[in-house]
Amino acid sequence: MRLLGQLIVEEFRSRCLEGNPLGDQVVRETPVYLPEGYSKQNDYPLLVLLSGFTGSGLTHVNWSAWLEPFPVRLERLIAEGAIPPCVVLMPDCFTRLGGAQYINSSATGDYEDYLCGELLPWMRKEYRAGISPERTCVIGKSSGGYGAFVLAARHPELYGWCIMHSGDCYFEYGYLPEFPQALKELRKHPSPKDMIALYGNQRKRVSNEAVNITAMSACYSPNPDSPYGFDYPFDLQTGELREDVWARWLMHDPVRMASDERTIENLKRLSGIYIDCGIADEFHLQWGARILSTRLADAEVAHTHEEFEGGHFNVQWRYDESLKWLGGKW
Repeated sequence: MRLLGQLIVEEFRSRCLEGNPLGDQVVRETPVYLPEGYSKQNDYPLLVLLSGFTGSGLTHVNWSAWLEPFPVRLERLIAEGAIPPCVVLMPDCFTRLGGAQYINSSATGDYEDYLCGELLPWMRKEYRAGISPERTCVIGKSSGGYGAFVLAARHPELYGWCIMHSGDCYFEYGYLPEFPQALKELRKHPSPKDMIALYGNQRKRVSNEAVNITAMSACYSPNPDSPYGFDYPFDLQTGELREDVWARWLMHDPVRMASDERTIENLKRLSGIYIDCGIADEFHLQWGARILSTRLADAEVAHTHEEFEGGHFNVQWRYDESLKWLGGKW
């Protein structure tokens, strides 16, 4: 990968992740992109780029046929004058279960604290990037888009801009359809722990639905008293929906968050919000984006909502659109 700027892969040791319940690494490979001509004498705007489920910061710098790694895409947009030179932080929030949704959970670890309380202050001190909310944008797709919205909604004192691509939203459509398939897979194993032990086994593949719903359960409905550390939103024997657990999931849904008065006040403090989704999204997230946009409009929260021809996968080209939107305002 040829760059005019510089790509550094830092080894960041987290205090927040020490003793995490999954035994995941506390030293994380953390890519940082610095634009051409970077100098610590200057202040730079900061992009906090969040990866999707099962991804990490390194996902954004990997080579792939006919696709641009994010730093290459960014340098092209900088050269075109679409966005000013900026620093990019690409955090690693991968877990043994596949991801952390960028929130704190007793079942996965304190990933929200890791991002907001450790990585962001470190970037400001070490690289003089994102020294104010107005100079800091959190951006991501899928689970990364979910994380971008939640972090911005909870921490307007840190993030002034939010870009949510195809983010997990309106859980009834995004997650509920996967429950039967997840149950079918879970019933094949003596316990969820036995299923989780197979992750990464190329000969005994676990279904995507079971992997996804298990990870989301750990994020949205942790329970230290459970033998797994979390509660599933359905009965593992009968499959019946557990309404009390499902209610805990819904508290994390951006659509529900947008009905909370304090969240709305936080969102109104942001400099800008960008939401998009493909009209053929395989997880039906286009409907969640529409509902969220309606909720925000009703609450008089200024934002941009766009739809495009396409689904959930291989839509990295949408970063061109969102970064041009940001560059015109930044």
